[in-house]
Amino acid sequence: MIFNSLSFVFFFIVVTGLYYLLPHRFRWFMLLAASCFFYMFFKPVYILILAGTIVIDYYAGLQLEKIQDKKRKKWFLIISLIANIGVLVVFKYYNFINENITTLLMQMGMGNPIPYLKILLPIGLSFHTFQAMSYTIEVYRGNQKAERHFGIYALYVMFYPQLVAGPIERPQNVLHQFYEKHPLLYENISAGLKLMLWGFFKKVVIADRLAIGVNEVYEHLDQYTGIPLILATAMFSIQIYCDFSGYSDIALGSARVMGFRLMENFNRPYAATTISEFWSRWHISLSTWFRDYLYIPLGGNRVKVPRWYFNLFFVFLVSGIWHGANWTFILWGALHGAYLIFALVTKPIAEKIRKIFDKGFTAVMYRLLNVGMVFGLTTFAWLFFRAQSFKDAVYVIKHAFKFQGLNVQRDIYLNNGQDFFVVALFAILFMEVVQYVNANYNNVLFQGKSKLLRWAFCFVLLLLICTLGVFHSDTEFIYFQF
Repeated sequence: MIFNSLSFVFFFIVVTGLYYLLPHRFRWFMLLAASCFFYMFFKPVYILILAGTIVIDYYAGLQLEKIQDKKRKKWFLIISLIANIGVLVVFKYYNFINENITTLLMQMGMGNPIPYLKILLPIGLSFHTFQAMSYTIEVYRGNQKAERHFGIYALYVMFYPQLVAGPIERPQNVLHQFYEKHPLLYENISAGLKLMLWGFFKKVVIADRLAIGVNEVYEHLDQYTGIPLILATAMFSIQIYCDFSGYSDIALGSARVMGFRLMENFNRPYAATTISEFWSRWHISLSTWFRDYLYIPLGGNRVKVPRWYFNLFFVFLVSGIWHGANWTFILWGALHGAYLIFALVTKPIAEKIRKIFDKGFTAVMYRLLNVGMVFGLTTFAWLFFRAQSFKDAVYVIKHAFKFQGLNVQRDIYLNNGQDFFVVALFAILFMEVVQYVNANYNNVLFQGKSKLLRWAFCFVLLLLICTLGVFHSDTEFIYFQF
């Protein structure tokens, strides 16, 4: 079941209605059952994988709190981590590792006796395993008490709004909310539905519309050169932002309608002036997860400079691997690691340049230049994220600036004409204006004092979704594959 479907709309209405109709003591069970149904809608048998890791992590959490001996505690943490990472390795990385072993052995004139597994990746596996891991780590560190109610712990892992694509929550933020009684409040209903509406706009009006052009080019790369390749790659940068942040908005909104508050996952990342700032605004729940559970334990920036650079690069390399079992994802992570290290090395020079242009109009232009540079660097990295293989990525790089014979074999508009780009550009500009206004005027369009302005904005959003939205049966969210 995907958010941008009629089945989800019906599901959401029924679940939310039952949540408020049922007595508080029964709500957790209803939410858990609904979340199981939501997950089983994709592939029912994979609920058993979730159930297995939930049992292991629940028991591990109890032991981690009970046992005082540090060595024994560490063993229970290791068992929990192995269970979660092991599932990831088997379902997500086994065939990738095996394929590379096969290639290596073939170079040596040998065959690979290890068989391939014919399995599908459980949807959202990387997200709910990381959320489960954060629980046992926090209990081990003494920052979170072990959850004794098995059903509540299972709901923490399986809560349907953020089950398949985050945000990756911490137990300190979510567990206690399942015990709290959330009354039916207009402010929660209003704020949640507005956020969901905004998420739907970004998904069906912008992301799914841009996907038409992006898919056309990237699925027929050998028939394009020059501007179509550049344009499709730039469009993918916007598409993936609107697709993923749109999902996050719908997730946060659907939870907020029931009174739950999940963490913000995006904060205008393409307004960033540095790559470091970009990562403080993009997929915040994942970047902070890696910061707290990998970067800081490695020593963070409290070590010698070479080790500090290694820590940064290694974390982003792991982030690339987390995103997918393909060398393109690994290269994507390595690029971002290299970007950050280069920024640190050149920081003294950058500071001197900034001081030169730190006044008046030149300061504005300098900021816009930096925003453009960050967008360009991230867009180049997204190329490896979108390409199906390293070979495809190399093709785009080699042919992006070959402008002869542009688009003579195929029509990027897919018979939609120039309206495709006009509508997409209008929607993007509308989104940027809304984000700028809300960021600079106290969220006036969502939570401002003027009811007329808020309702007018919601009406415009609904109108744009109904008239400009792209509704196909195959428009899943990009991050579902992770």
